[in-house]
Amino acid sequence: MANKLFIMLQNTSPSNLHTLGAPFFQAAAAAVMEYEVEIVLTADAGLLMKKGVAENLRIQEGSPKSVYDFIKDAYDAGVVFKICTPALELNGFTKDDLIEECSGVVGGAYVIEMVMDDDIKTLSY
Repeated sequence: MANKLFIMLQNTSPSNLHTLGAPFFQAAAAAVMEYEVEIVLTADAGLLMKKGVAENLRIQEGSPKSVYDFIKDAYDAGVVFKICTPALELNGFTKDDLIEECSGVVGGAYVIEMVMDDDIKTLSY
């Protein structure tokens, strides 16, 4: 049985708020269940790793909890966050602009290695 969960965020984005709750909630739940969990964000989803973006987003209007709060909850549960290089380049920001919960920048080969590993289960949003 696999004990690592790899979550790829590529079709979610700050413009589709209703798509942002499940990935972070499920990641946190898996981490609490003692699975190793990693989320890699690419394309517009990568904007969530930029300082100031997720802090200003709410999944539901009037919610006291921001998308950044969901990210912090997952991070505090042990989830590792990374961003793909193209997300930085396409969205015009650098590593210096990343939130502290983002532990690094990875390329496409890294994503392929994760997805192809038989000991890792993958979810994509």
